[in-house]
Amino acid sequence: MMAVDVNALRLRAQLLLRRVGAPTCLAVVLFLLGAAAWAWAWQQRALAAQLEARPLPLTSLGPAAVQSAPATASENLALFYATLGQQRHAEQQVKLLFDLAAKNGLVLAQGEYKSGYDKASRVATYQVTLPLKGSYPAVWQFALQALRAMPFASLDELSFRREQIADTNLEARLRLTFYLTDAAGGTP
Repeated sequence: MMAVDVNALRLRAQLLLRRVGAPTCLAVVLFLLGAAAWAWAWQQRALAAQLEARPLPLTSLGPAAVQSAPATASENLALFYATLGQQRHAEQQVKLLFDLAAKNGLVLAQGEYKSGYDKASRVATYQVTLPLKGSYPAVWQFALQALRAMPFASLDELSFRREQIADTNLEARLRLTFYLTDAAGGTP
């Protein structure tokens, strides 16, 4: 391997700087940096064009993108009622929440439960407020799993409280509303 004499390189750089001048050296360095930035941008643009030209597989779009939207208002209404949960299974949904909390390592105290009914839409609501204790990621994981497991639920509130900044566990309050129907087939 060839040994590099650092002092000789430094001396050559100093001589070159004195011969051509500092403004010229600065201009050359800026030109080289600009050329490198232009080449990088060109490469990124070419990569983006390749990605746009490539068709996406249907599996990457997810199930919502594959299904077409219902065409009429009556079909939309039927889909809405088909998505509702069953009122007679509300207690099982609460048990599912407790199971998901245990699976995520959360301490779940006794919750508050409130039921309601909207006569115009014939939809029952079941509001569940749960005090949780655990880590921040575990609480979010629990909330997301609950929404995936119960597509007829809405996340109405999620608040966090920590006693001290160094605490790894926190207290959270989660409020979900289940939208339910009392009809067996899903449509009232």
